[in-house]
Amino acid sequence: MVQDVAILRAGGEDIIATPRGYRIPANGGRSGAVVREVLACRHAPERTEEELHILVDNGVKVLDVIVEHAIYGELRGSLMLESRADVQDFLRQVRGSKASLLSSLTKGVHLHTVEASRPEAIARAKSALRVRGLLLR
Repeated sequence: MVQDVAILRAGGEDIIATPRGYRIPANGGRSGAVVREVLACRHAPERTEEELHILVDNGVKVLDVIVEHAIYGELRGSLMLESRADVQDFLRQVRGSKASLLSSLTKGVHLHTVEASRPEAIARAKSALRVRGLLLR
């Protein structure tokens, strides 16, 4: 399967690897008019669930997590989380694999590319993250 996906990607197909498997985005990853933004966050690993719930509860889809590594540069993990169920599935996978979150490499500093159907949804989520001390900017 991985080899097949690599061949398709090399041929120009837009295929995203997520914790829940591979996905081919509709319309280049955008369905209708969406607003996309990158949010800079910082928190301890035990606040990951809180952060992700704030985002999805405000109608924001969390596309990825990005950290800047001193040696490797930008490291990006696809998330594609849109609901509390998605968040719980992701966290269950993290716990089950005993894998570290990417943000553990950068003392909790990380970015999320997010999207929503309306800019107000992202604004509400940013405000809630800021109030909880999770948003860097």
